Amino acid sequence: MVNGGSCSLLGFGSALVDLLVHVEDDFLRQSIPGLKGGTELVQDSEMSAILAGLPQAPVQVPGGAAANTIVGYAQLGGQASMLAKIGNDHAGEFYRQSLAQSGVSTALFKRDSQHATGRCLCMVTPDSERTMRTCMGAANTLVPEELAPADFAGQDWLYIEGYTLFNRELMRKALELAKAANLKVCLDLASPEIVRGARDILPELLCDYVDAVFANELEAEMFAGASDPQAGLAALSELCPLAVVKIGRQGAWLQERGDEAMHVEAKVVQAVDTTGAGDLWAAGFLYGWLHGWPLRSAAELGALVASEVVQVTGAVMPDATWARLREQCRQWPK
Repeated sequence: MVNGGSCSLLGFGSALVDLLVHVEDDFLRQSIPGLKGGTELVQDSEMSAILAGLPQAPVQVPGGAAANTIVGYAQLGGQASMLAKIGNDHAGEFYRQSLAQSGVSTALFKRDSQHATGRCLCMVTPDSERTMRTCMGAANTLVPEELAPADFAGQDWLYIEGYTLFNRELMRKALELAKAANLKVCLDLASPEIVRGARDILPELLCDYVDAVFANELEAEMFAGASDPQAGLAALSELCPLAVVKIGRQGAWLQERGDEAMHVEAKVVQAVDTTGAGDLWAAGFLYGWLHGWPLRSAAELGALVASEVVQVTGAVMPDATWARLREQCRQWPK
């Protein structure tokens, strides 16, 4: 358990406008190279070609893995900020306003006048699985030299998405500045492809900079080289004070250094779309844990928030849902 009280959370990651669309499995097989359920980077021309071939127009909502978590943390009542780069365009202003309306400070946003705001196409199949193709745009132009100590001053925790590992120098600069400012760091591993590509440096980063690491079962398997989620948990917990392995409908495994591994059940509901489930689990968990809740209670809140987001398309939930979740937080048995 961390100390209770107000705890500020700074998100660091890619500012992406999510484009959500429901497709059939046949469309993925015939039109989208790569693994179903995977995430791949594409260029603007490839994104345009995919969009042109979609069976219907996608819905636009604010996204990005870290931003989804930060928005959830703010909506539950936490103090939250986001550090990201947007284009000087309508999409960027849509993105900034959307986060601000959710209670997230966007004072640290950086802008690029030469590149469009990034986009992430989320293609959801009837089994509620999502396959993503991302065009980074302005988000990909953020360089280490643009980060300054002032960006991290006055914060308590940094939540950083694993996708930042596509730019190792940027990741390291963010981690160094966070630690210099005495922030605790939480890293979400993002995808098995990220873990595979960063296996040579992940152990060092986890050991030297990270206080809490989140993975799903595929990411943990890729890291540990074993299919058992508890093996992945054990490998991660050797390096970090807290390790979490989320296993979807089977719940999550958590382990704090020196303690026994803990399993917390998922709240199983009829899923419409799994987009954002892991991000919103993290939002609920972090809200409880960073406000001093016991580990199990925080994980149960994470499961509840995740169960709500899978019942809507995308990671944006209605205001009424957030109001109900805030009331449940106030009454939560600790």
